[in-house]
Amino acid sequence: MEISPDQLVLFRLGPVAINATIVFTWLVMLLLTVSSWLVTRRLEDTESVSRWQNLLEVLVQGMGDQIREVSRAEPGRYLPFVGTLFLFIATANILAVVPGFHPPTGSLSTTTALAICVFVAVPLYAIAEHGIGAYLRQYLQPTPFMLPFNVIGEISRTVALAVRLYGNIMSGTVVVAILIGVAPFFFPILMELLGLLTGIIQAYIFAILAMVYIASAAGTDAAGAADSDRQTPDPQS
Repeated sequence: MEISPDQLVLFRLGPVAINATIVFTWLVMLLLTVSSWLVTRRLEDTESVSRWQNLLEVLVQGMGDQIREVSRAEPGRYLPFVGTLFLFIATANILAVVPGFHPPTGSLSTTTALAICVFVAVPLYAIAEHGIGAYLRQYLQPTPFMLPFNVIGEISRTVALAVRLYGNIMSGTVVVAILIGVAPFFFPILMELLGLLTGIIQAYIFAILAMVYIASAAGTDAAGAADSDRQTPDPQS
C-alpha cells in the first residue's frame, strides 16, 4: 500500500521518474485553469447570468468576506493568493473520491511547497504594506532578545502548516484502505463522504491560517489603529 503518491511512479522520462504527485498536481492545475477560462470568457454584467458565473461570484464573494473578516482590510490584494491556495487544496481533496486519483495533498512534498509559498508571501505582503525596516523590527519585539524565538516561530508555523495538511489527508487515505480490506462495500463509502468533508475543511483551515499569518505581519498596525479609533470617544459627540 502506497502511503504517499510520491511512492507511485507512473512513468519515466529517461532517468527522471514521474510519480503520481507530479501528474495529479498538474492535472489539478490544468483543471482549474481550463475551468477558470471557460467560466470567465463570457462574463455578463446583467441580472441574468449563467449558473457557472453565479457559482464563481458566490465563491469569490465568500472568500472575499472571509479575508475581510480576518485582515480587517479590503480583500483585493490578498484574494488571488489565498483564493488560489483554497481552490487548489479543495479541488485536490474533492477529486480524491474519483477512483484512481491520488490527491497531491497527501504528499509531504506538496504540502511543504504550499507552506513555503505562505512562508514567502508573509514577508512580501508585510514589506509592501509597511516597508522592510518596519517588518524586520517586528522580530525584535518586545525585546531584541526575542529575535531567535521569533525566527523559530516563523519556521515552526510553516512546518506545522505542511504537516497538518499532509497528516489529515494521508491518514484518511490509509483508513479507507484498511476499511476496504475489512468491509469492502459499506464502510469505504461512508469514509469517502467523511473524507470529502474533511478535505474541504482542511482547505478552508489552510487558507484561513495563511491569511492570519499574512494579516498579523502586514496589518497589525492598521488593526491596532482601527481598534483605538473605535475605543476613543468622539469629542464632538
